[in-house]
Amino acid sequence: MSNGLIIFIKNPEIGKVKTRLAKTIGNQKALEVYQLLQERTKKVSLGVNARRFLFYSNSIAQNDGWIEQEFEKLLQADGNLGERMIDAFRAAFAAGMEKAIIIGSDCFDITPELIELAYQKLNNADVVIGPANDGGYYLIGMKNVDVGLFQDIEWSTESVFRDTVSKVKKAAFTYETLPTLIDIDTEDDLKASSFNLRLLSLT
Repeated sequence: MSNGLIIFIKNPEIGKVKTRLAKTIGNQKALEVYQLLQERTKKVSLGVNARRFLFYSNSIAQNDGWIEQEFEKLLQADGNLGERMIDAFRAAFAAGMEKAIIIGSDCFDITPELIELAYQKLNNADVVIGPANDGGYYLIGMKNVDVGLFQDIEWSTESVFRDTVSKVKKAAFTYETLPTLIDIDTEDDLKASSFNLRLLSLT
């Protein structure tokens, strides 16, 4: 199988996930939201025809619902987000993948069909990007890892997508984009997405 799907997740620890969201709904509810987002990401990933590489933030967990037969479990590298993504892409291509796509676990509205579309777009483009509502992106994919696309980026800012596209153009790569989706970082994001608020007692 030549399609690789890289999934970045954080180890779900109270007070360490969805910290911006926690400012308005509290640490416990923020943790519950993140756990539901992980469940959604898992379900979506299993619907994609790809070899799945699951990268944990702090430590590789066992018996956590991410089945080892379906997900190859690895640990994110040290460094900023760009450095961690470079390492993950290199691992996927070293494993023989011809196309690799990376997603996080913040986007409730992503679907298997959208990820499959991203692979299709890579037939005719060097890079595919799914922009997020906050100026970042929820997905990026390519056929060869280019370190320059991930360097000198101010991560977690509203310029991430714009700056990445600028680097893609500067490198003379072709690229395609996907529909803009919502990354859930705040309570407003939560309400604007298709996340089912009835799953939480937010009153």
